[in-house]
Amino acid sequence: MVNVEILQVMVVDDHPLFAEALAARLSNESDINVPAIACSVDRALSIVDAAPPTVLILDLVLGEESGFIVLRAVRRDHPEVRVIMLSATSDIDCVVEAIRLGARAWVPKSTEAQKLVEVIRSVARGGGWLPEEMFGGALDRLTHVAEPVSDELKALTSRERQLLQCMIDGIPRSEIANRLFLSPNTVRTHAQNLLAKLQCHSLLEAVALARRSGMRPSADALL
Repeated sequence: MVNVEILQVMVVDDHPLFAEALAARLSNESDINVPAIACSVDRALSIVDAAPPTVLILDLVLGEESGFIVLRAVRRDHPEVRVIMLSATSDIDCVVEAIRLGARAWVPKSTEAQKLVEVIRSVARGGGWLPEEMFGGALDRLTHVAEPVSDELKALTSRERQLLQCMIDGIPRSEIANRLFLSPNTVRTHAQNLLAKLQCHSLLEAVALARRSGMRPSADALL
């Protein structure tokens, strides 16, 4: 009798019904077990620390926080865990950022469940996957030399640049105020001003712009 390796898969998504439905679908596979789901950054990291899964399926947006916080922490503390980003976002800069942070695959939420199962098995064996329509754009970004610092970034105040650096470092928004010794309301004001100056619609878009312009995680964020 052939022994089949059971893949331990964890689902992290801030929509509980979606997470539960996906977990139930994946559990129908004979070689996949879903022992836990999580709907927040803190809960996800707590579960992974206690019982690292084989594969982590991770949404990009977790409430008001970024799934990149989970991705960075998991890759730092549990490098054996393979991470698949599962997102409704098709922003190629976010895809590239995920790859740079160590994600093995990016799967749109519109993908059929059976295809996700195939990606899980491939990633568990050390493979990777991107949708065909994203591959060329991601390759272009990954091989492109960083652009000079944009005029928009030059227009930021020192506080706004500090806030942007914190976001690049993956610091949760709840901790940025303490890190910068500011009130949450002041941080919110700086964030609004930053988005206006960069002409960005979201903090993720602002981080992507900053990365294209050459800003990188600070040294202590990589430890």
